[in-house]
Amino acid sequence: MTMPDTFQDGTNWEQESEPQCNIDFQESNAWPVDDNSGSGTKDQLDAGLHPIVALGGRTVADGRPLNVTGVVVSFNTSVLGTGTDRGVLNIARGYAVRQYVANVLTYAAGVPATFETAPVPFQPVYVDDSDDLSEGVTCSLSPLNDADVANPLAGWLYYCQDEIADGQVGGARATSTFDTSLADELVEQEYCVMLAGGGRDA
Repeated sequence: MTMPDTFQDGTNWEQESEPQCNIDFQESNAWPVDDNSGSGTKDQLDAGLHPIVALGGRTVADGRPLNVTGVVVSFNTSVLGTGTDRGVLNIARGYAVRQYVANVLTYAAGVPATFETAPVPFQPVYVDDSDDLSEGVTCSLSPLNDADVANPLAGWLYYCQDEIADGQVGGARATSTFDTSLADELVEQEYCVMLAGGGRDA
């Protein structure tokens, strides 16, 4: 598979219209994006992109992993890479969005070591700033990053709108990402994620 090199965009990233709990943020508070990605490369926040991110410190001393997490709803860019550029983050628990998720379960010596080959609905998803994740990927299934630091909870794998058994409403159920097995290696695939909202509930 071609690894995602841009954050989630397009028209179907949003799988729910509610709930909404939108807050303003500035780019310097959000990670892993652009300059706040650690030593790995990450895409630049820009209008029309919708990654799941964490807000606040990236170290345990600064409050990680009890960060607020959510999905970028909108972003106003003055100059690319300007830390004071502002955006809107939906931090509502239960909101569902499409997102690229890496199937990494654990890291060893700084590299992905074990992998989920059969993801299931409601499996935890974490904001992960590890270097091996592609430029457009901010989430994995690993509770620790490649430096053995706890990752903030982003949410849970969830059904996209057309993946739930529908009882004949709206047509037949689509083939789900949960119907197929993944290779026992790093795979970055599009899933729907139900947001947790992060450290607000800790």
